[in-house]
Amino acid sequence: MNSIPIEYYLILSAFMFTVGVTGVLIRRNAIVIFMCVELMLNSANLTMVAFSSYLGQSAGQIFVFFVMTVAAAEAAVGLAIIIAIFRNKLTVNIDEINIFKW
Repeated sequence: MNSIPIEYYLILSAFMFTVGVTGVLIRRNAIVIFMCVELMLNSANLTMVAFSSYLGQSAGQIFVFFVMTVAAAEAAVGLAIIIAIFRNKLTVNIDEINIFKW
């Protein structure tokens, strides 16, 4: 049985990362920006797993496991911050949020 070439994984990862960067630069909603950052992180994880599998070593896959653990904690803290800002400002639009202004 033939395996999928590593180039396909790298192309998919590059596409995911590009969509994430575009979303961060264009969108103004904090939740969408947060999801785009997570998409960029997952594209980096896909690249690490692809190279790890290609080279026949498990170190990259173990590293991805730790990155996913940190990403889960970051998601919980990030969403808590977004909810706290929403409760105070009643919006999640980045242009309308200025936490330094009273």
